[in-house]
Amino acid sequence: MKKHSKMYVEALGNVDKNKEYDVTEAIKVLKSLKTRKFDESVDLAMNLNIDAKKTDMNIRGSFVLPNGTGKAKRVLVITKTKASEASEAEYCGAEDMLEKIEKENWFEFDTIIATPEMMPALGKLGKLLGPKGLMPNPKTGTVTMDTGKAVADIKKGMVEYKTDSYGNVHSVIG
Repeated sequence: MKKHSKMYVEALGNVDKNKEYDVTEAIKVLKSLKTRKFDESVDLAMNLNIDAKKTDMNIRGSFVLPNGTGKAKRVLVITKTKASEASEAEYCGAEDMLEKIEKENWFEFDTIIATPEMMPALGKLGKLLGPKGLMPNPKTGTVTMDTGKAVADIKKGMVEYKTDSYGNVHSVIG
């Protein structure tokens, strides 16, 4: 049998497993628990009862939380023409950054924003970036000509959501 920490057991004592909590009640219970030594987040999981194998039923997108997630994100902008707009990003470049990722296995960033003209070059790194969830996508707003707005949104607390293979949507909500 798996052993749990004291804080886990104490938190489990404050939650009734047989009761369905309203959203406001659940937030009150979460806030009453002891805080940890790291930035905590609240994850939301919803079962939408859809067939995820059908592409027309898949759900994917992003939104900006009004107060953010409380976590800082490091952003890499891949562009040739819009580098001046991406001044808030930690890293900015074009082919030089792509070579660094490919040759040095460099992943000191959390999100990649790319302009459409750089997508053919980025596509070659799809096998490296895809499994890590870093590949830019127009549906989530990471492939755009407005790099300044995209960087600002990610810094404010943009959250991505998509369905998994069972039709559930998982997302950070706070």
